[in-house]
Amino acid sequence: MSNIETARSICPDTHRITGVVYIVDDDESVRSALVSLLRTVDLEVEAFHSAEEFLAAPKGNGPACLVLDVRLRGQSGLALQKSLLTTARDAMPVIFMTGYGDIAMTVEAMKAGAIDFLTKPFRDQDMIDAVVAALQRDAERLEATRSLVETRERWNALTPREREVLSNVAAGLMNKQIAARMCIAEVTVKIHRGQAMRKMNVRTVADLVRSVVALGIETRAR
Repeated sequence: MSNIETARSICPDTHRITGVVYIVDDDESVRSALVSLLRTVDLEVEAFHSAEEFLAAPKGNGPACLVLDVRLRGQSGLALQKSLLTTARDAMPVIFMTGYGDIAMTVEAMKAGAIDFLTKPFRDQDMIDAVVAALQRDAERLEATRSLVETRERWNALTPREREVLSNVAAGLMNKQIAARMCIAEVTVKIHRGQAMRKMNVRTVADLVRSVVALGIETRAR
């Protein structure tokens, strides 16, 4: 890596980037250099010498990414990546680094979900860019998850009749058609529809459809 003292002047604006960068590399000099580099741009960093040490450490629930050496003593980086697929943090973005990478290894890592693969020695800016992109990606993922949880809670708070009305609305049926299908008055459909849309915090049918699709609710205009 190049001189880390220049990192702050060449890196993108990271003052709004939050999260933790986990580093796993059995080379102490590499770990130290990466910790210093990333801290110069005000990122929170935790470093580990092995996959086992990383797995044993507590993890937060906020945005995070993993900078991982492919070749580690004990459990390899690729093996660690695969093991993470069975944990609660399975979606944590992984940036691989190696001094011995080859095409097959890169393909295997990418297929397992790695978002970048840097060959040592790499430029400081390449690592910073990769980490910033990974943290932004994880923040967006967590926000999407939070939003989906809130949407599901709103849906579950609806009455069965309200859910049925909205399912029909999302299927493209008009109020009159919904009334005929449900054997209720059209005015009753309008009342349920208005109340349910407010509860779901959606203003348009397009917003409703996006919410229903995100929840995986099947709608069919039979």
